[in-house]
Amino acid sequence: MSDDWITVRIAARRRLAEDVVGLSLAPVDGAVLPPFTAGAHVDLELPGGVVRQYSLCNAPGAPDRYELGVLLDRQGRGGSRAVHEALAEGQAVRISAPRNLFALQQAEHIVLMAGGIGITPILAMAEQLSCEGASFELHYFVRSAERAAFVDRLGEARFAGRWQLHVGERIPPSFDAAPTLGTPQPGHRLYICGPNGFMDFVLDRARAGGWAEDRLHSERFAAPPPSAEGDRPFELEIEGRGLIVPVAAGQSAAAALAAAGISIPLSCEQGICGTCLTTVAAGIPDHRDAYLSDQEKAANDCFTPCCSRAATPRLVIQL
Repeated sequence: MSDDWITVRIAARRRLAEDVVGLSLAPVDGAVLPPFTAGAHVDLELPGGVVRQYSLCNAPGAPDRYELGVLLDRQGRGGSRAVHEALAEGQAVRISAPRNLFALQQAEHIVLMAGGIGITPILAMAEQLSCEGASFELHYFVRSAERAAFVDRLGEARFAGRWQLHVGERIPPSFDAAPTLGTPQPGHRLYICGPNGFMDFVLDRARAGGWAEDRLHSERFAAPPPSAEGDRPFELEIEGRGLIVPVAAGQSAAAALAAAGISIPLSCEQGICGTCLTTVAAGIPDHRDAYLSDQEKAANDCFTPCCSRAATPRLVIQL
């Protein structure tokens, strides 16, 4: 969670698609918003002190506003509902400076694939690539035309021939990903964002089709559901403090630390943002986050206490 909040005003609010609302955030009192690059997100403070992360979807650079698109998640933890029901045009809200964990890398050609609300960071990427004159294509998957946001922007001349809307194509199982993914080339990269099922399907097909792991880039809005198996109690030892904190089954390590009076930085609390990332001094983590790469998880030297657990009876961490 950010310690350096930026106060902005909701300059405009509009319906973008079924269950999707768009917010245009403008600076107040002559302030200048920090620049950002495609793939960046901000923390948004909601009523009651709830903090959620939302991707910036306008053209990057030195913006005079930040644009967000928020899907109403009726099975979520209440953040999107607060955006839809409690935020009004003209209202002041607080945000963090932009952070980017999903940045574009140099490539000869980029394939962008978005599922549902995953279009938000992908659209910013298309904007940036278009401004740079780069080679790219965008594939946007929605369950129905009514759920397709930003089609007005994608319909502008600069995107002509560069994007395709896929309506009602089920992923999985009926969609044939091979023609969309194309034949992997050394200079190509693939960027994917959307629901977990969509992303897992596309990534699996890309790997099976020969895409190299270092050419696959993805961002998740939610960590994969953890397996109940192995959700056992364990102990957290704080290195150098002589303090051992018990973590009960069904209790997060972050919650156990808070109950022991130990404060750590938190933001998404789902293993997505990396805010709570902690160094492991001994023991083996049971990684349940979507932030660390497979290689980083295999190293077992970092731990996300908001969602991950321990594969050993005790985990020693540095705070």
